[in-house]
Amino acid sequence: MNLGMLRLFKLLLVSLFIQNLFASTQSFEFDFIKKGVQDDNTLLIVGGIQGDEPGAFMAASLITTHYEITKGSVWVVPNLNFYSIIKRSRGPFGDMNRKFADLAENDPDYNSIQRIKKYIKADEVKVVLNLHDGSGFYREKHENWSFSPDRWGQSTIIDQANLDIEYYGNLEEISTKVCEHVNKYLLRDRDYYSVKNTHTRMGDKEMEKTLTYFAINSGKAAFGNEASKVLPLHERTYYHLVALEKYMQIMGIEFKRKFELNSLSVKNVIDNDIYISFYDEKIQLPLSQIRNILKYFPVKKDGTLEFTPSNPLMTIIKKDGTFMIHYGNRKLANLKPDYLDMEETTKNIIMNIDGKQKSIRLGSIVDVDSSFEIKPLEEYRVNVIGFVQKGKRDEAGITIKREGIQKRFSVDKNGFLFRIEFYKDKKFAGMILVNFDKTRSIEDNLSLASKKAKSVTSSL
Repeated sequence: MNLGMLRLFKLLLVSLFIQNLFASTQSFEFDFIKKGVQDDNTLLIVGGIQGDEPGAFMAASLITTHYEITKGSVWVVPNLNFYSIIKRSRGPFGDMNRKFADLAENDPDYNSIQRIKKYIKADEVKVVLNLHDGSGFYREKHENWSFSPDRWGQSTIIDQANLDIEYYGNLEEISTKVCEHVNKYLLRDRDYYSVKNTHTRMGDKEMEKTLTYFAINSGKAAFGNEASKVLPLHERTYYHLVALEKYMQIMGIEFKRKFELNSLSVKNVIDNDIYISFYDEKIQLPLSQIRNILKYFPVKKDGTLEFTPSNPLMTIIKKDGTFMIHYGNRKLANLKPDYLDMEETTKNIIMNIDGKQKSIRLGSIVDVDSSFEIKPLEEYRVNVIGFVQKGKRDEAGITIKREGIQKRFSVDKNGFLFRIEFYKDKKFAGMILVNFDKTRSIEDNLSLASKKAKSVTSSL
């Protein structure tokens, strides 16, 4: 093969590689979520433009799941570069935040960039916030590598001091107010926020390629908010939320929050208030303490796994015959499938729970103190996963205590949560989970995944 043919062959391979990568990212389109009463004073919040900055996309996602906008309009894109979030990468196809000035149509990020540009330029949008986690701690004067003008963490970013527009053009004044507000609620003195003006129009070629500079050139007030990568995830998220609330207050946007705004409460929400449901709530899984592997998990025979996450940072990816639940940068669990036909039913299950008879919807999670019993069901078979009684295929009509179920079959790592599966002949009809953890009531506190943003299907 001559040199010309070799170069042509290499170009062809590169082209095919890019096409395959582009095709593989199509299921990772970002979410666009509108909150509040829509008006012409809309705040657009963007998280996840870089997948290795989890404080940014976690804060944006919590605005969608744990805030109610009671006055005004907020748009949220919590996972702009969702593929990079899953890959734990700044950008598998290059830094997306350097693609807003010029971009080839064959770039894998092209469609996402065009779509977010449309939202930025929408007449309703008056302020754009791009959330980031930055290196070190920004300081006006150099102290050392971690504390210097070259660092980005703990700063509010503006491209210029003022913008000649009708609303919110006083960028430096607004960002100063935000920093003053955040600095009232510091976790430690070292974490204080400052305004960092990049003076982009003075010739900063890199910053000219960014989302905020595109927004400014589209006549929008735009700011970056940077939490330090030195901080743990929940603290980064905390600082983003403190800043976001001040921006909303400046814009006259009012809200209700479902938790106390302190670092420990933020950590609790991030780690524990996460659920996923399957097949129109036939199955619901709390994910805070889920085992790394769940075996024989019911999946439709055709390989489709329909799921509804409680958080837009959550998805399921199939690889090597296993369905993997992802939450932001974290892989929570592997589901080893048991391919089954599905029975369509809305039947309620009669259970005796701690001596009280209750009617339970399939897909529910119920708290049990000492024991439960499933009342026999005509045409349906009951299988309590991990409970064994010789000579019994149907485990209805049996009083079952926690000590009668083998701990290694629990859904959670601590051995409190167990599966009860229901079958009609060989068809899977649904699942109920029983929770024996007396310190944590899942039944009372469950945030139903069906009330969240979207349903998704993962398939073969």
